[in-house]
Amino acid sequence: MAGHWNAYWRLMRFDKPIGILLLLWPTWWALLFAGAGLPSWQNVLIFTCGVVLMRAAGCVMNDIADRKFDPQVERTRLRPLASGEISLKQAIMAFLILMLLAFLLVLLTNQLTVKLAIAGAVLASTYPFFKRFTHLPQVVLGIAFGWGIPMAFAAENGSVPLLAWGLLVINTVWSVIYDTLYAMVDREDDLVVGIKSTAILFGRFDIVVTAVLMLMMLILLVMTGLRCGLSWPWFAACLVVAVLFSRQWWSVRTRDRDACFRAFLNNNWVGFSLFLGLVGHFAVSGTYY
Repeated sequence: MAGHWNAYWRLMRFDKPIGILLLLWPTWWALLFAGAGLPSWQNVLIFTCGVVLMRAAGCVMNDIADRKFDPQVERTRLRPLASGEISLKQAIMAFLILMLLAFLLVLLTNQLTVKLAIAGAVLASTYPFFKRFTHLPQVVLGIAFGWGIPMAFAAENGSVPLLAWGLLVINTVWSVIYDTLYAMVDREDDLVVGIKSTAILFGRFDIVVTAVLMLMMLILLVMTGLRCGLSWPWFAACLVVAVLFSRQWWSVRTRDRDACFRAFLNNNWVGFSLFLGLVGHFAVSGTYY
């Protein structure tokens, strides 16, 4: 029985919390912005728990979508569904339960947030399939991973301002950056089994394009800071992000698989740095308008 629960634990990737963190940081950015530094504790709890549940649901659906491909890839062949520890029916039931729990949480907010949650549920259910017919699944992933941003504004303020969509754009660019680094780890296997990714699309220009995307995100972050009148801690955080991106880019220039995976993991510190920069701003000024 313990082994069976362990299989579910691994199916939902709770043994690898990096995905939870990469969803939490932009959601917390949005809550801080929307709540002018003091979001309601109810929304903080709802969205934090919701992120954990939706990330787990996304991982389950990803394995359902990839159940015929994962056994052919060295890194994924021992996943519970691919190895037969969990049946397809059990995985579908786990996905539905996770989605139901997440939806029940959203019902504690308001009507606009519930409507946005329905769109988010569609994204979470479909984004793993985009790698079948487009080389840009990372873009869809970025929107899915960042959908908590407009939802957070809706829950806090009852509306979704232009700032929320701007933050979603930033998060989408960021997701393409770190998920391209992640896809570079599996590029050779993906080419064999026929899975598409930005790493394959960019080809020999992957390092250059990644650098351009990093620069684009930094510009958008600075522009957001200027537009919102953020104080020096935000711009200090942007400088830290520039250093982190520079180190990531330098480490993956040889396309070593382990280096690419470490660079992917390093993006947790990117999200954390921006979160601290935003907290620092509110501690210094108390307002971003």
